[in-house]
Amino acid sequence: LTIFMTPDKKPFFAGTYFPKQDRWGMQGLETLLKAIHIAWKNNPEKLLSSSEKLFEILNQPVSTEEDVDNTIMEKAFLLFQSDFDRTYGGFGVAPKFPTPHQLFFLLRYWQQTQEDMALAMVEKTLEGMYCGGIYDHVGYGFCRYSTDQKWLVPHFEKMLYDNALLPIAYLEAYQVTKKKPYAQIAEEIFTYILRDMASLKGGFYCAEDADSEGKEGKFYVWTKKEIKEILGDEDGEKLASYFNVTEKGNFEGSNILNIIHRPLVEEESCFIKECKEKLFHAREKRVHPHKDDKILTSWNGLMIAALAIGARVLKKEQYQIAAEKAVQFIEEYLTRFDGRLLARYREGDADFPAYAEDYAFLIWGLFELYQTTFNPNYLEKAIQLSYDLIKYFWDEEQGGLFVYGKDSEQLIARPKELYDGAIPSGNSVAAFNFLRLAKLVHDPELEQKGQQIIRTFGSQINDYPKGYSFALMAQLFSQVPIRTIVIVAQDKDLQVKKMMEMIHEQFMPFTLIIFYSKDQEELKSVIPNIENYKMIEGKPTAYLCQNYTCHEPITDLNELKEILDSSLKIK
Repeated sequence: LTIFMTPDKKPFFAGTYFPKQDRWGMQGLETLLKAIHIAWKNNPEKLLSSSEKLFEILNQPVSTEEDVDNTIMEKAFLLFQSDFDRTYGGFGVAPKFPTPHQLFFLLRYWQQTQEDMALAMVEKTLEGMYCGGIYDHVGYGFCRYSTDQKWLVPHFEKMLYDNALLPIAYLEAYQVTKKKPYAQIAEEIFTYILRDMASLKGGFYCAEDADSEGKEGKFYVWTKKEIKEILGDEDGEKLASYFNVTEKGNFEGSNILNIIHRPLVEEESCFIKECKEKLFHAREKRVHPHKDDKILTSWNGLMIAALAIGARVLKKEQYQIAAEKAVQFIEEYLTRFDGRLLARYREGDADFPAYAEDYAFLIWGLFELYQTTFNPNYLEKAIQLSYDLIKYFWDEEQGGLFVYGKDSEQLIARPKELYDGAIPSGNSVAAFNFLRLAKLVHDPELEQKGQQIIRTFGSQINDYPKGYSFALMAQLFSQVPIRTIVIVAQDKDLQVKKMMEMIHEQFMPFTLIIFYSKDQEELKSVIPNIENYKMIEGKPTAYLCQNYTCHEPITDLNELKEILDSSLKIK
C-alpha cells in the first residue's frame, strides 16, 4: 500500500502497488512522485481539499443502528445456498477461501431448523477442502486459499488462524455426524500445529511462507519420478494412483497431492499411512519455507479455543496442556505490567497495545478453556478482559468496539469493523463472548453490550447477512433458550468424567456447563447462588436449567443422556 500525505499526516492519494518505473501501461512510482510534486507546488489547495474530503469519508459511520431482521437467519441460509458449489463444496468461484465461521453458522442453523441442506453444505465443503490440494496430505494443515474451483491449487502459505478455525469446524461436524474422518482431520491439523508452529515457550507462530528457494509451492509438490525413487516402482505407482499423480503433473510440471473425486474412508490403509510417512521424512530434507515467527495474541487466542475444544471432544489431554501453555505465554510475555494486553511478540520483544480482536479472540479461548477444564481462573480472566475490552475500545456514542484502543496512537480515523472475512471480526467475536459470559454468570451489562454490538451494525447485517456469519452466531445465541448444565460433586471422579464425556460428545452450541465442587469455592464470587446446587445422596449430580427453571436433579447417566437428547428450538 502506498499513501501520500500532507505534512500533518492527512492522506490525499493512495494506491496499492506501483512499479518503480512505467510499464505495462501502469504509471511508475518515479513518474507519480514527479506529478505529485508538481501538483503540490502549483495547486496545493486542490490536494488539501481532496485530503479533507477523504478525511470526512473515513470518519463517517459505517452502519446505521437498527434491529436485525426477524428472518435474517433464513435469508443468510438462502444466500449461502444460492452461492454453494454443489460439485466441490465451498461458496462462490475461485479464489475460494475456507472461512470456517460460515460453516459454524450453518451447523447452528441446521441444529435449530433441521434443514438438511445446511448440514449437506457443511459436509460437502469440509470434504472438498480436505480432498483437495489446499490440504497438505503429507505434513498436514491447510493452506490459505485455493486459486481454483476444485480446491486443487492453493496459495501455499499456511496461516495459524486457518489452522485454528478449521479444526473447530471439523470437530463440530464430527459431533453432529459421528463420522470418524472429521475427527481424524482435526487431529492431523493439531499434529501439524504442535509439531511445526509451537514455540518452546508455548506461543504459536503465525505463518509459513508459500515459497522456498524462490519458487512457490516447491516444498510441497512432487514428480512421479521422485515418489518412485522414495517408495520403489510398485509402491510408488500405487501411491501415485491414489493421490492423482501423473507424469505430466497438475502444477507447473509437478504434482500437488490430492484425492479429489475419491470418497472419504473411515480410516486410511496402513499402506497409505506408511507411504505418507516416508514422503514426509524425505520432504523434511528439502529447504523449508520461511516461518513467520511472530506470535500474535489474536491468532493465539483462536488456537487456544481450538485446542480446548479438541481436548474435550477428542479426549486428548495434550491439547489442553498446549492451550494452557499458550495462555501462560500470553500472561508472561504479552501482558504489560498494568495488565494491558500487547499484540505482538518476537525474539524477546513484545510491542503494540493490543487491538480489539486480540482481546476478543483471547477471551473466546479462555471461555473454551474454562468449558474444558472448569478452572475458575480462566472464567475470571475472561470476565476481566471483557471489561478491559469495553474500557479501552467501546464507542460511547454509537456503540460497538473500535479497532484500536483509546490509549493507542490516535490516527486520522478510528474505524469499527464487523465484517467476517477470512477471520471473524473483533466485534462479532466480542458479541458472542459477551452473550455467553452473561448467560453463564448472570451479568446483565455484558448481555446489553453484546446485544448493542449487533444493533449497532444492524443495517450492515440486514443488507448482506452472508458477510456476517459469526455475528449471526451471536444473534442466534441471543434468540435461542439457552440451557445451562451444573454438575456438582466432591471432585472429578469417574462418574463426573463420564457425565462430562457424555455432554462433550454432543453438538450443543446453545448449552453452557458449570462444574462446582469443594475446590471451586471462588465460583461463589463469580456465579450467583452457585452454592444452592447440592449433591443428592452424596453422588455427583447434574442440574439442567433453562428459562430460569431447573429439571429435577439427575444422578443417573441414562437419565442424563435422555434429557440431553432433547432439542432446542428458536423462540
